[in-house]
Amino acid sequence: MKAVLQNIQSILTNVPQLKYIDEDWGQLDDYSPNPPTQFPLVLIDIGSLQYSDISKDRSLTPVNRQMATGTIVLSIANLKLTNTSARTPQSQKDNSWSIWDIVEDIHKKLHGISVEGSAGAMMRTNIRKVKRDDGIQEYEVTYTIGITNV
Repeated sequence: MKAVLQNIQSILTNVPQLKYIDEDWGQLDDYSPNPPTQFPLVLIDIGSLQYSDISKDRSLTPVNRQMATGTIVLSIANLKLTNTSARTPQSQKDNSWSIWDIVEDIHKKLHGISVEGSAGAMMRTNIRKVKRDDGIQEYEVTYTIGITNV
């Protein structure tokens, strides 16, 4: 999984809006109002993995081979400093809606690609709004991934 996370991080360096790309170790938790990040950002983590046995290969260690199916969770966040109300100037509205451009650009880079040799394609399965009280706009985007012969 280390290679999967590192490869995702490397791919996302090609999203020019992102100023911080890292593994999620809690940077957005309990640091309000000053998390140790720059915005906009994406944090990458393993949501869950479920393993099943598929075979044995006596030339490898461990001998028992497995398949993993699981989720990769991307936390995409930005500081929302302006509103999007009907009377807000258009330039401020465009700034406020910019997180959706970032979500889409990340999706274009990751959806349907294999991020590691034994991994199948990453497929987006969920987007969830994270409720916050600190001015950070955050969405969790979940991708499903399958990995064989692990």
